[in-house]
Amino acid sequence: MVLGALAAVAAYVTLRPVAGVNVTPHPRTTARTATAVLLCGGLIATYDGLMGPGTGTFLVLTFTAILGTDFVRSSAMAKVVNAATNLGALVVFGLAGQVWWQLAATAAAANVIGAVIGARMALRHGAGFVRVALLVVVVAMLGRLGYLELTSS
Repeated sequence: MVLGALAAVAAYVTLRPVAGVNVTPHPRTTARTATAVLLCGGLIATYDGLMGPGTGTFLVLTFTAILGTDFVRSSAMAKVVNAATNLGALVVFGLAGQVWWQLAATAAAANVIGAVIGARMALRHGAGFVRVALLVVVVAMLGRLGYLELTSS
């Protein structure tokens, strides 16, 4: 199922080269748009809680395709949503005593460093750069998950 979703993301980004790059500055939000975002958000949140990998990519695509935002803004919004869901998971697992705090602190610091570097690159190079980076990550995930699927049989 994840392989299919990632393949759909790769196809969308490849076949719609202007998506996420040439957008209207202030997309209009309608009841239909809000409903679509809520539905996709619920599906992505369920997936994130069950599995997780690729959640940010699915969020970026949802914001780009439904709201019409560019890849830079979509990526920024996805980071905020991902941070919130990760914080929620940290609270749940922390309360259950299932967190290795030293590792969590190190991973959090590395995440902040990566986020700063990534945000600066996205702002400096723009939506086209984010589009290419997104496509590279999706293709890499497809390759990795496809390889794991083939070798686990």
